[in-house]
Amino acid sequence: MSSKGPITKFPADGLRTSRRFISSHNKDGKGIFVVDDEGDHHRVMVQGEAVANIIYSTDKSPVDMNDDKDLLYARDNEPPIHVANGSVVRLIDFAPGVESPIHRAMSIDYGVVVEGKFLLTLDSGESKVMLPGDMSVNRGCMHKWKNLDETRPGRMVFVLLDVTPYKVNGQVLEEYLGDLAGDYADLKHS
Repeated sequence: MSSKGPITKFPADGLRTSRRFISSHNKDGKGIFVVDDEGDHHRVMVQGEAVANIIYSTDKSPVDMNDDKDLLYARDNEPPIHVANGSVVRLIDFAPGVESPIHRAMSIDYGVVVEGKFLLTLDSGESKVMLPGDMSVNRGCMHKWKNLDETRPGRMVFVLLDVTPYKVNGQVLEEYLGDLAGDYADLKHS
């Protein structure tokens, strides 16, 4: 990434605080909100050029919601880049003009631009400009993100789902985090 930061907290300066609402059921079986907050796990990444906010994560699919098992898992476990057999929903604020390191998580990744203008570039050199509301589906490709606004932070939300071992040209692809590896070193895959 470039040296545009630093972001020191969530949300990045200039972006509104996003709220997370989690529903469940009361004793009568009616839907209620049990969480109204900003997320359980925030992590400043790549020397302050981005900050991640974990919206939710699960440790299996299908998800076991009995006895609030999923709520407890999400609250008590900050996930690595993705969770084996599970899911991660991550909101990321990018500093102005920042480009992420090229990387690949072994997951299928749904990316949605919330605020700003981003460039998604693949290792082939192909790229696409993404605006608010645009979505990407990354199927294990090496990629990087760039916030194209040089003066304002940008925000994206990512949903990562685990995949079976994925072969391309007969070779099983491996996770590659590059310069992001240090940001996830203290978090283990489930």
